[in-house]
Amino acid sequence: MKKINCLRIFLLLIILIVTGCGEKKEKATITSLKTLSKIKEILYVDPIEKKVDEMMSNMTIEEKIGQMFILCTRYSKDKTLLSVMDKYPFGGVILFKENMSTYDKTLKFVNNLKNKSEIPLIVSMDQEGGGVQRLKYLKDVKATNIPYMYNVGITGDTQLAYDVGKVIAEEARTIGVNVVHAPVLDIFSNPENDFIGKRCFGSDTDTVSKMALSFSKGLEDNGVIATYKHFPGHGDTRTDSHVSLPIIDKSYSDIKNLELVPFKSAIDSGAKLIMIGHLALPQITGSNEPASLSKKIITDILKEDMGYEGLVITDGLDMGALTKQYSAEEIAVKAVEAGVDLLLMPTNYERAFIAIKDNISEERINESVKKILMFKYKYLDQDNTLDKSYLGSKEHREIIAKIK
Repeated sequence: MKKINCLRIFLLLIILIVTGCGEKKEKATITSLKTLSKIKEILYVDPIEKKVDEMMSNMTIEEKIGQMFILCTRYSKDKTLLSVMDKYPFGGVILFKENMSTYDKTLKFVNNLKNKSEIPLIVSMDQEGGGVQRLKYLKDVKATNIPYMYNVGITGDTQLAYDVGKVIAEEARTIGVNVVHAPVLDIFSNPENDFIGKRCFGSDTDTVSKMALSFSKGLEDNGVIATYKHFPGHGDTRTDSHVSLPIIDKSYSDIKNLELVPFKSAIDSGAKLIMIGHLALPQITGSNEPASLSKKIITDILKEDMGYEGLVITDGLDMGALTKQYSAEEIAVKAVEAGVDLLLMPTNYERAFIAIKDNISEERINESVKKILMFKYKYLDQDNTLDKSYLGSKEHREIIAKIK
C-alpha cells in the first residue's frame, strides 16, 4: 500500500510539472498531452473496484465460492433456498413456472431471498417469448404474452425489437428480476432444429445481430441485464441438449463466418453476460467435450480471440448433455477450469461447492468473484421492483399487437 501511495505522489509531481510546462508554453506537445492522459488513468481509482477489493479481502473462501452459483427451486415456498443460504451462501437464483404462484406470494419469495443476502443477488429467469416465458404462469395477474422472437425478426423493425425488450424488462421487474436469460443469438440455420427453432430472430447473421442488439438495449435501458445465448451457437443442431449432447461437425472457420457473428456484434456492443451452450465441436476441440466445459471454446476463442471481458455463465448444469457423462463435481470443476464465472443450476449444489473448494485455487476463484461483484455493484439494482400494473398493461399489449 505504501509503495502504491508513493507511486501516486511521484506521478502527481509529474502531472504538476507537465501542467506547469503547458502553462508556460502556448503549444503543449502531443507527447506531453498523451503522457498526462496516461498518468491520470494510473492515478484514477474506480470507487466500485476499491469497494470490491476491500470486500474480497474480508470474505471467506466459502463466501467467494458461493458467489459463483445461480440456484433454483422448483417449488413456490422459499424454505429450501433460505436454509441453503445459511450454510452455503450463493450469488443468485433463477425462477421457473413452479415459482410463479400469486403475484404477492411470488414477490415475497423473491424479496425474502434478496433480504437474506448481504451482497446484491442476481434474480434471473428465462423470458424469451413464445414457448419460453415464465410470467404467464402467475395465477392472479395476466402478464403480456410475448410472441416468438422469430416473428419479431420477420418485421425487420429494430425499434419494435427494442420495445419488446422494454416490455419484458418492465414486466420482469414487477417481481424483482434483474437479469433475463435472453436474447437467443443462435441462427435458425437448420430447419430440423426444433429445440431452438423460432426462439431465434432469424436465419441470417444480419437479422439476428441487429434485432438481438436492439432487443437487449430495450432490456438494459429499462433496468434488466441481458444474457446472450447459447455460445458458440446452437442453431445448427437437431438434438435437445436438455436430453443429450448435440455434436456439430464444423470448423472454427465455419462458425466464425456464421454462428459467431452475432456474438461478436454483442461483444463489440458491450455484452455483460454470455451463456455457454452444452454442445460439442470436435473439429475445434479435438473431442466431444461440451463447449461449456471446454477451455478451447471459452478461454481461447470467446475471451482471447473474440476479446470478451464480461461474465461467462453456463446453461443449466442439470441438463442431460452433461449429466449423462459427468458427475456434479466433475461438471463444476471442469467448467471453472475452462473459464466459466457463473454456474447455473448444479444438480447437487453442496457437492459442486465442495469440489470447487477442494480443486480450484483461490487465485482462480478470485478472478471470477471480482468480476461477479463488479458486475453486481455496477449494474444491479436490488430495489428495482415495479408496480404490478405493468403486467399486461395496455401500452405493452399495443406494442405486442404490432407483431404478426
